[in-house]
Amino acid sequence: MSTEVESARQPFRDLLEIVVFVAVVVADAFGWVPITQTIYLLPLIALVMVWRREPRALIGFVRPQRLGRTIAVGVVLGLAMELFAILVTTPLLARVFGADPNVSELGEIRGNVAMLVLFLALSWTLAAFGEEICFRGFLMQRLARLGATFGGRERSAWVVSLVLSSALFGWGHTEQGISGWLQEGLNGLLLGILFLRTGKNLAVPIVAHGVSNTLAFVLIYFGRYPGVG
Repeated sequence: MSTEVESARQPFRDLLEIVVFVAVVVADAFGWVPITQTIYLLPLIALVMVWRREPRALIGFVRPQRLGRTIAVGVVLGLAMELFAILVTTPLLARVFGADPNVSELGEIRGNVAMLVLFLALSWTLAAFGEEICFRGFLMQRLARLGATFGGRERSAWVVSLVLSSALFGWGHTEQGISGWLQEGLNGLLLGILFLRTGKNLAVPIVAHGVSNTLAFVLIYFGRYPGVG
């Protein structure tokens, strides 16, 4: 197959992959997907990238040159992100909409070490690694490439991809109510900015996401997190 034909087909393939991705997230939001969307999106992404012979580096899943520094930066930013959410944006959203994000399903973590360890393990695998690969790596790359293909400037295409992927990421947490939806969308926006600011490498967002969730779960364990009954 000629390079010209392959290039002509790429936008349509990108669009189809985006549509399927969104469909999985929508299905999960309506409770039609067992367990979590991530366990369906990750194999889909892997198959697509193998089929299209795309390297992992295309979506930013590569080892950073300065791993120690990257981890340290991710830890600091993850703590800052979660503290900002707890102390600033979550109370603000609660005042505006009259309710904290609904994370009552996590109440079983409170005072239960075994559940805390289980949720931390799931968080680092499915959320930190899984969601960052899916939303910041794959989806943002596909949206930006599609936007650039249809005449948009590369920088503008990435900005649009950041906004759209963050909105979808937030909407994928509709079970938390409007406050949780918006808070998760903001978290997605911050993680997307980290992705772009670190050379489109997933390492810092993965660490920041994992650390942010870890702090949240530890606070839930001690009964100090808003929205947990």
